[in-house]
Amino acid sequence: MRIWDDVIYEIKERNLKGKIVTMAATLLVLTGVIGVKQAVPTSSTVGNRELPIYCVETDEKKIALTFDAAWGNEDTKQIMEILRKHNIKVTFFMTGGWVEKYPDDVKMILAEGHDLGNHSENHKNMSQISDSEKESELMKVHEKVKNLTGYEMSLFRPPYGDYNNAVVKTAKKCGYYTIQWDVDSLDWKDYGVDSIIKTVTEHKHLGNGSIILCHNGAKYTAQALDTLITTLKEKGYTFVPLSELIYKDNYHMNHEGRQIADGGN
Repeated sequence: MRIWDDVIYEIKERNLKGKIVTMAATLLVLTGVIGVKQAVPTSSTVGNRELPIYCVETDEKKIALTFDAAWGNEDTKQIMEILRKHNIKVTFFMTGGWVEKYPDDVKMILAEGHDLGNHSENHKNMSQISDSEKESELMKVHEKVKNLTGYEMSLFRPPYGDYNNAVVKTAKKCGYYTIQWDVDSLDWKDYGVDSIIKTVTEHKHLGNGSIILCHNGAKYTAQALDTLITTLKEKGYTFVPLSELIYKDNYHMNHEGRQIADGGN
């Protein structure tokens, strides 16, 4: 089992809204007010486990940079400026609370060609709630983003990296690919700019098809981003959003959570 299979990262503020909101959202799903999307045709089963996508097998030197947006917004403008400067597209995974608080930024991120991803409504441990609650956690955010932008999200990152078979299956039922990462910047630990750059660019798992985890709202991420991107480009990597990195169908997974096109090993 790969090291990151046990990784559980922290956030500084949990956007929990209580049982009343959860029950109401669940009722909306059950009554059809919030619909469930068509299931994603995937093969994520390895043995008796359902695995999210940690990385992708590819001969091309392409990687995906991702940002989890669950708290704060002070550095979003700076992050966007740096991404614009380097002309790269990334993926933002957003909670429902973040979408509500910063709708203009959600629109801006999409307008500039980046992926919008689902990070759940209330940032709960998804493996610890019922399947109906899982659906409402996914679809509540989905409907918010769809109503705001018209965009149909299809990428889901479980809060804290917490998942089990039921989480992956429920996400699939809701039309989502479950996404993890194989390179954690550890920016959420606030170790500093140099630490973020070194952790990512010298990471032992960094390679073709890697998925890099960062956060907007972390103390040093925006300051480290320009050098991080420059260094990875110097190593020959091309940045693509997750929607262009992952295989949408005709694939299988290996025990590491690596997505492999059918016909591969």
